[in-house]
Order: sequence, then structure tokens, then C-alpha cells
Amino acid sequence: MKSDTAAGPPGAPAAPTSRRSVTGTRRTVAALFLLPALLLLGALVVYPIGYSVVRSFYDQSGDGFAGFDNYQALFTDDGIRTALKNNVIWVVFAPTVATALGLIFAVLTERIRWGTAFKLVVFMPMAISMLAAGIIFRLVYDQDPDKGVANAVWVGVHDTFAESSAYPKAHPGRESPLEAAGRGAFVTRTTVGVGETVVLPLVGVAPSLIPDDAARAAAPKPEADRITGTTWQDFTRGKGVGTLNEVDAGELGYPGMKIEAVKDGTVVETATAGADGTFSLSAKADGARLRLPASNFQEPYNGLDWLGPSLVTPAIIGSYIWMWAGFAMVLIAAGLAGMPRELLEAARVDGANEWQVFRRITVPMLAPVLAVVTVTLMINVLKVFDLVFIIAPGSSQDDANVLALELYRKGFSEDQPGIASAIAVFLLLLVIPVMWFNVRRLRREVRR
Repeated sequence: MKSDTAAGPPGAPAAPTSRRSVTGTRRTVAALFLLPALLLLGALVVYPIGYSVVRSFYDQSGDGFAGFDNYQALFTDDGIRTALKNNVIWVVFAPTVATALGLIFAVLTERIRWGTAFKLVVFMPMAISMLAAGIIFRLVYDQDPDKGVANAVWVGVHDTFAESSAYPKAHPGRESPLEAAGRGAFVTRTTVGVGETVVLPLVGVAPSLIPDDAARAAAPKPEADRITGTTWQDFTRGKGVGTLNEVDAGELGYPGMKIEAVKDGTVVETATAGADGTFSLSAKADGARLRLPASNFQEPYNGLDWLGPSLVTPAIIGSYIWMWAGFAMVLIAAGLAGMPRELLEAARVDGANEWQVFRRITVPMLAPVLAVVTVTLMINVLKVFDLVFIIAPGSSQDDANVLALELYRKGFSEDQPGIASAIAVFLLLLVIPVMWFNVRRLRREVRR
């Protein structure tokens, strides 16, 4: 009896049994090569996912079956609901803005000579870890304008259009001729008359904060048809040195101090003190009381509370965009490099301006790349943890909370592993549709 695997005449096809044997051998070899990777995948991915799913149905101790109670907590716990709301904000804004900036940078730097250097600078934050970026932006958003870059810029712009007071801590001293007038202003205890001199002594301004143009205070000189006065820092270093409510040698005037003459609640005249603190009012101020308005004593503008409850989430999203806009730019620039230039030139020849070329040709042709970048960033922001944990201070961390951070807090800080596992499973369910969409889109691209 002849074997089924016997060779045929030259040029004849191999017997079916031989083909099956070769195919089986190849599959065995492929399986052996894949086995280590499959074992690692199972140990590091499949098993943790399966364990988390099982653990999410048990109580805190892990012994009692809790059913769907842990999943119910996802929609009833205030902290988790805040985290879910913030995650929605992250998914909507962070990928959109990062992708838009990446597109703008890629298009604008395509034709300039230093475009490569610019791209390198924009992409550089990708080389920084989330931990380092969080520390950097914790300092950037510091409330003190002398430390935080964001508030230094903001305060600089504000002070350009709205001058800050030079005397925020100034106030009347002992036995002063001034008294509080309400809302931060001070007024003389008595009215003034023509030919009189008035002293308006104040204390409380640190020597280092007195304006640089301040000169040595001068005592007021009487004028027959005017009211004259001096406002100054009534303080001289040393015990028992200087006379109270009198201008002494070495004491400095308050340049720029505003003085108002008030009659029956109406301001009849105003004056501004000179470098030596002296000022002068006309006869209109006769019988008025002199008031130092509250604008002289306003606290300097200190910028925005970037890490306060209302701005902490947008501020952290800004730091994320700083890191990932370069990633979007590089991918979009690669897609832009492969775009047929003939189409762009043909559109320009037909009379289209640069905006029309960008909107109707460049963006539609880059749509697949933009989709990849956006979806990738959406998956990434669903898992964001480091930036929120590091940048948000303890007082605002509840307001900046996201699901990944809440998972950490429930699992380690509050010792609720069941709810933490439920959050992990919920995050997985949120990521799967986005990944599925991305995989399907990539397969369609391959078929083309």
C-alpha cells in the first residue's frame, strides 16, 4: 500500500498531508515565539483586569459579596461625581485644544527657515516626565507674583493699565489728627481754613516699600489765600527720637498721595502730594475736611488664584496642553509632509487665498491624522493622574479631582478597594469604545 505523502512526478503539487504538516510546524514555531509575550500579557494585563472586575463586586474587606453597590457609588458619591464631571471637561477641551495648536504650529512653521528649531522647542516638553512638569507648573501658578510666572505676567499687564497703591499698609498713628472715615479712607477730625497749615501724618509703610522718588518731608509753609499741608511717614528710627505729629529730619514724604477737600459729603477740590509730601489747596477748600481716599491704601493687585477652586482644572489642562501640543504638532507635520503639493498649488492658481486653502484642502486631507491625534489624546486624558495630584494643592484637590486620582484616593488613602476596583473597570469601559474606533479607522486606512 502506497503512502499518501509519496512524492509525485516532477512539477506536481505537494500532497495535502505534507502541506498540513508544514502549516502545523509553522504554527507551532509561531506559538513558541509568542508564548513569552502572551505570558507577560496575561500576567501584567489580563490577570489584573480580571481581578479588578471580580474585586469590584466585593465589599471593603473582600469577603462579602456587594453586588453592584460599588458601581452605584460611582454615581452617588460626591467625590466620584466631581471627578467624572472633570473628566468630561478634560476629554472635551484638552485633546481639542492640543490638536488645534499642533495643527497651527505645523502649518505655520512649514515654510519658515527656523521652523525645525521652533518644532524642537515645542516638542521638548515631551521629554519631561509628568512629575517634573507638575512641579514646574506648581511654581508657575504660585499666587505670589514674585514666584509664580503666570501671576507675574498677569500683574504686570494689570498694573500697566491700573496703577497700584504705594501705601497699602499706611494708617494714622497715636494722637493723629486723622480718623477713620469708613471703607478704608481717613479724614481730618476738624475742618480747615484759608491760611492754615495741615499735617497728615501716617505710619505703617515699610521703608523698602516707600516710592523711590520720595524726598525728605518738608513742613508746610502758610499762604494767605491757600491751605497748605504735608503728608509723610511720621516715624524716625530710635527710641525717643522725633516729635509726634511733627515733621522731623530724616522722615520721608508720601509722593503721589491723593487729598480731597470734602464739604457736606461732596468733594470740592483735590490735590496730589509732591515728592516731599507737601500739597496745596485753593480757597474752595475753606471750611472743608481733608480726606485721604481709600484708593491711597488699596492692597496691590496680586493676580489670579490659579490653583483656587474655580480655576484649578483649566490651569492643569493648560499644563497638559503645554506638554502634548508638541506631540500633536510632530504627527500633523508628518502628515503635512506627505500631502500632494500639486493640490495646494492648483488651489492657489485658481484664486484661493491661504485661509481657503487651509480650510478646504489642508484640513480635510489631514483629517485621518487629526483623528489619530485626537483619539490618542482622548485615551491619554482619561488616565491623567500625575499632573492633578502634583499641581492641585490640598485645598483644591477635591475640585480638580479626576477618576484616576479618585481611584488612587479610594484604594490607598480611604482603604476602599472595592470602589477603587469599580472605578478602574469604569475607566476601562470608557477607554474601550475610543480604542475600538481608533482600531477600526486604522484598519480602513490599511485597506486603502
